[in-house]
Amino acid sequence: MVKDTLNELSQLKRSGFGQPLPSPRHGLNLLYWFAHEYIDFSYCGEVVLKFRPQKGDFGFHKYHNRIDEEDPILPIQNLPYYEVGNLNYSGADKLPNYVRENYKRNRHIPDSNKDRVIVRLDANGSFNRVYVTEHSDPIRFDSNKTFRVSQGLLQIIKNMSRDQYLSQLSSTPEKQAGFTPQSHYNTPPNNDSWCTIL
Repeated sequence: MVKDTLNELSQLKRSGFGQPLPSPRHGLNLLYWFAHEYIDFSYCGEVVLKFRPQKGDFGFHKYHNRIDEEDPILPIQNLPYYEVGNLNYSGADKLPNYVRENYKRNRHIPDSNKDRVIVRLDANGSFNRVYVTEHSDPIRFDSNKTFRVSQGLLQIIKNMSRDQYLSQLSSTPEKQAGFTPQSHYNTPPNNDSWCTIL
């Protein structure tokens, strides 16, 4: 089951998701693409999907939420989950080169295609939750490496350049300590009664 919610870049770094060393991984770039290209934010700070994962664009496909029949890695809900990140899946060639480049050079290394982003939709087909995970073997996902990603972290990532984002995740702890996530985005005012926050 999901271990924690990642709210800050430092937590994402400590989670180990997509960390490129010692072997090539694509997860950090996949999450950056998702935050920059696949979603947007309303004035109220709500996540809005630019595309529909049900259509299969970028290699999105239904995720059935199980390690095996008795051990789901995500909360059991009567809501659909979709995953993206399998670089061998139909449509994944539409992901930007910066997501796919390490895999193209390192197909023989299994870790180069192990990271995934999973989204859960609500009953209306709108965005509900996002998770990151990785394969523990060619079939199963690792429940100890599965994390929910908060809307706040997605907004932080969206408001950074890719170079900033990657350098924050590879910087030394001393440099990371000086990073203030709130300084990278403007929080919308919360006095608008028409805004409904998830």
